[in-house]
Amino acid sequence: MIGQLREHDTTELVCRVFGVGLSSYYERRQRHKNIDTERVTLRAKVNELFTKSRSSAGSRTLVAMMREEGIKIGRFKVSRLMREVGLVCKQPGTHAYKKATVERPDIPNELNRQFNVTQPNQVWCGDITYIWTGNRWYYLAVVLDLYTRRVIGWAMSSSPDAELTVKALDVAYELRGKPINVMFHSDQGSQYSARKFRQRLWRYQIK
Repeated sequence: MIGQLREHDTTELVCRVFGVGLSSYYERRQRHKNIDTERVTLRAKVNELFTKSRSSAGSRTLVAMMREEGIKIGRFKVSRLMREVGLVCKQPGTHAYKKATVERPDIPNELNRQFNVTQPNQVWCGDITYIWTGNRWYYLAVVLDLYTRRVIGWAMSSSPDAELTVKALDVAYELRGKPINVMFHSDQGSQYSARKFRQRLWRYQIK
C-alpha cells in the first residue's frame, strides 16, 4: 500500500499517515529484496529427493538422504521446507495378506515343533514376508535349512502366489545338490498347500 501511494506523495508523508517509521519502511523493503538463496536451494534439493523417493520419504528419510550428499540439516527444518513446497509423504496402505491360522488335516504337521535336527537337508522350512518398496508391496519367499538356520532358497514377486513359493523351492533344491527325503515345513498357507507347490515337492521327493 505504501509503495503504491508513494508514487503520488513523498514516502515520508505516506509513512506518517500510516504511523510507520521511515527507517522501518526502508528496512522492510530491503528484507524483501534480499532473497534467501540458501533456503531456495534447500527447498529445491528437498523437492528433488522427495520426487526420487516416489513421494514416500518423510522428514527423517530426507534428512538421511541429504546427509549422504554432505548436506547437514535438522529434521524440523526439513519438515518446514516440505510444508513450504507442499510435500506430503505417501505412507503404505494396510496390508491385506493373511497367514494360515488353521492346520490342514490333509497336510499333517509332521515336524511337531521338533526343531533340533542333526544334519543338513533333513528339514527345510518355508515362509513368505512382505516388503514395502516405496510405491507398492512386494513379497519375499524363503527356504531355510533348519540345521544351519540359513536361507538356502529365495524368490521375490509382486504376487504372493504358489509360483513364488515354487521358485524359492527350486533355488534351494538346485543349490543343495538335489537332495531327497527332505521334510518341508511351512505355515500351510494357500501358497504351500496349492496343487502346483505340492506337485513340485512330489517331483523332488520332498515330504
